[in-house]
Amino acid sequence: MDPVSPVAAADAAASPRSLIASDRVIGTEVRRPDGDKVGRIERLMLDKRSGRVAYAVMSFGGFLGMGEEYYTLPWAVLRYDTDLDAYVVDITEEQLRDAPARSPEGGDPEDDRAWEEHVHRYYNAAPYWGI
Repeated sequence: MDPVSPVAAADAAASPRSLIASDRVIGTEVRRPDGDKVGRIERLMLDKRSGRVAYAVMSFGGFLGMGEEYYTLPWAVLRYDTDLDAYVVDITEEQLRDAPARSPEGGDPEDDRAWEEHVHRYYNAAPYWGI
């Protein structure tokens, strides 16, 4: 059984409903801590064995669906902010533009553990699979 972090335990105690359907997450905005919009969650990637959310695929930039880029954000770097009604990630535009890109379908440039490790190192995030 996975240990529950003090923050997660406090969040669960504060909110009797901490579960959300994946179709309600899709389309949710991603913002910076100051409220500036970064992008929108397009897809969630789940680990089939553990059932954990591994990544969110976020769209960024573009206009009316044209020229959008897609980035994989480890789920661990996002937190939901009820005041903003958005997921929050603390990343600059430059950091995002330099981040490993992804296709909107969720396919990785390389579908292997080395690519996943690279993404987690880039965001300084704990891997969803544990080490």
